[in-house]
Amino acid sequence: MSGNFAITNEGTLAVALAELEAHLGEVMKEVRRLRALARSLEEENQRLRTIMIAEQAGEGGYQSLLRFYEEGFHVCPPHFARVRDGEGCLFCLSFLEKKKGMPSHG
Repeated sequence: MSGNFAITNEGTLAVALAELEAHLGEVMKEVRRLRALARSLEEENQRLRTIMIAEQAGEGGYQSLLRFYEEGFHVCPPHFARVRDGEGCLFCLSFLEKKKGMPSHG
């Protein structure tokens, strides 16, 4: 009987190890996804910093918004600073058109 018990334990251990390996694979997949997301967010953060530095260097508000839009970000109030999907945004373009006609305060 003790021989059967050992085989059962070895079989259970093998199943447990297989489940652990599968779980570890899923965890590693999630780690890779999070690293890619972090890298993307760091790049976006750097672009935003560049824009902010240019604005502080005396660039006018309209020019900053226009450059921000051209960099691929929304400038319209509902979606401000979110990454655009590469297509134009009518809200942003309308907002920029309104800002273009306003007097500068800086």
